[in-house]
Amino acid sequence: MTETTETTETRAFSIPLPRDVGAVNWLGMWELYMKEVRRFGKVATQTVGAPMVTTLLFLIIFTFAFDRPPVAGVPFNDFLVPGLIMMSIVQNAFANTSSSILVAKVQGNIVDVLMPPLSAVELTVAWTMGAVSRGLIVGLSAAIAMSFFADMHLHNAFFIIYHALMGAIFMACLGIIGAVWADKFDHMAAVTNFVITPLTFLSGTFYTIDRLPEGLRFICNYNPFFYAIDGFRYGFLGQESTQTYVGLAVTGLTALTALSVTYLMLKSGYKLKA
Repeated sequence: MTETTETTETRAFSIPLPRDVGAVNWLGMWELYMKEVRRFGKVATQTVGAPMVTTLLFLIIFTFAFDRPPVAGVPFNDFLVPGLIMMSIVQNAFANTSSSILVAKVQGNIVDVLMPPLSAVELTVAWTMGAVSRGLIVGLSAAIAMSFFADMHLHNAFFIIYHALMGAIFMACLGIIGAVWADKFDHMAAVTNFVITPLTFLSGTFYTIDRLPEGLRFICNYNPFFYAIDGFRYGFLGQESTQTYVGLAVTGLTALTALSVTYLMLKSGYKLKA
């Protein structure tokens, strides 16, 4: 009787006790962030190298194939560089979260992320920051590559950093929202082809919006990508198509709104836990 009691007590003590992660699961959030970084880092040729080459090709083709006059008093290729950098940042931030979550859903291993004690806030921050990291790395790589073909100006570093971060956060959250909503890759492709690509190309990347017809110019005024690229370009060249404080407010509010929608969607468990 005594041996049985001792054996039972020994087994009870061998069972690991629940771990108190505290008010914020910093370790879990960090590990999920690093998971996202390792995921795109293992295929850096595809996730970083290929977008950098594509961006560089845009610059080369537009610079040498089209005889474009100076824009806003600067050579056209110098005007083009900030827009191309910003476009590479936002597109890759979106691609990171959208592909990571959708692939996990399709393969059925999304449960590996949902089962650990991670709150909706922690999931939002980790996934978003992983995508922001990829976007900024691609943008920096593209900037270094394009510096050999165009002059890199610096007017205001704050505007460069602020709009790069806000644009990347906004697009990373859109990637999460789209991937959670999508049930298959065709759904995600539709979002990319009919929403993301038109908005990024109609954002003043390759031109100033005063060259557009009135109808398209009206669309640009309600396009958050336009304000992100316009403010980002202001940081390099010191010229903008709209008031700088308007761009700061719009990009900040769109990023905050996207973060809020992402949090509410993850908290509700929409198409993840329900």
